[in-house]
Amino acid sequence: MRTRQSATLAVDAALRARRAAGEDVLHLAFGEAGLPVPEAVAERLRAAARLNGYGPVAGSAEAREAAAGWFGRRGLPTDAGRVVFAPGSKPLLYALIAALPGDVVLPRPSWVSYAAQSALAGKRVHRVPVPDAAGGIPDPEALAALLARERPGVLVLTVPDNPTGTVAGREVLAEVCALAERHGLAVVADEIYADLLHPDGPSRAGEAPGARGTEGTPSAAALLPERTVVTTGLSKATALGGWRVGFARVPEGPWGDAVLEELTGVASEIWSALAAPMQAAAAWVLGDPPEVRDHVGASRRLHAAVARAVHAEFTAAGALCRPPAAGFYLYPDFGPLRAELAERTGVSTGAELAAALLERHGVGVLAGAEFGDDPAALRFRAATSLLYGETEAERRLALGSADPLALPWISGALTRLRAALAEVTGRA
Repeated sequence: MRTRQSATLAVDAALRARRAAGEDVLHLAFGEAGLPVPEAVAERLRAAARLNGYGPVAGSAEAREAAAGWFGRRGLPTDAGRVVFAPGSKPLLYALIAALPGDVVLPRPSWVSYAAQSALAGKRVHRVPVPDAAGGIPDPEALAALLARERPGVLVLTVPDNPTGTVAGREVLAEVCALAERHGLAVVADEIYADLLHPDGPSRAGEAPGARGTEGTPSAAALLPERTVVTTGLSKATALGGWRVGFARVPEGPWGDAVLEELTGVASEIWSALAAPMQAAAAWVLGDPPEVRDHVGASRRLHAAVARAVHAEFTAAGALCRPPAAGFYLYPDFGPLRAELAERTGVSTGAELAAALLERHGVGVLAGAEFGDDPAALRFRAATSLLYGETEAERRLALGSADPLALPWISGALTRLRAALAEVTGRA
């Protein structure tokens, strides 16, 4: 079996190589949070640098207690013994997909690695279109139709969603969870963006993340508590992707006991334990100290402002695009402009549209086909989080700015995107 490099990592490497070669690239293709490390968080890692023992597979008692409290403050009471840490949430997702019996149901579109991990685990993938309002979950009617003829075992949900940047409503998520319960599906809930729900208005300094960041963000674990495993990590809300800190919440009960035993067994044979210094830093971060709350609150405001501005550029160019509700992704559909695109550029697929934007205008996006979408659809994912600045100083200014869209590097990126879209679509 041949496994190609993850599309998101491959496109990031390719665009960074273009920049290193002197090309001027507008990077909208990679979902890195694009923000600096808070000094207080960096200090915790420095203080833990001499911790070099392996430690327990599932994580230290301190880290697991902190994660349990973190879940509890977000409406999911959790025992520390039900938490498993890993070097990033991606290994946890793979371990769960591999360990849970049965084939896998994925929303269409969905994050690139779910299908690849399913293939690595020898699982067949069933893709179900997402509802019109939001991505991250399968349309309930389409899911019911699938379950009437197939018997998969695992359903992966992403709330809030990557790649669409939207949040499924509680009612439709409840319908999906009811179907999962009726058909005996295990639910793997990827909630890594749950603290990045866009605020409706200015957040107050020092407020708890749940005060705005997760209010209104439904969780499958609250709707199907005995058969839902939640995965998350520190790479998005706290922008610590390179630190590779992920953790999972396994439910109580006999089913959860079996999953926990299997997950811990897989962990023991693949990653042994999350690095001890990272566990120490994570334990402090997951206590939601004021410095972290302020940082996450500021990042929510920045993500929302820039994502909404880029959304306005796509819709002004004639694309259909769900309004962003969380995180830093958009998923525009240029289908209404198919005739114009074909006439002006010869473009007829999402991959061709992404290639045209890159080769002619230096704008990097990732075609929808990489997320399991119809290759003929004129859709792609755009990530807005790498627009915050090229240097740490610029990113800090963006994070603290009351009007980040006025910063020259962000306003310049929006102007450049507008010009590229106008030329490609002919809507100058």
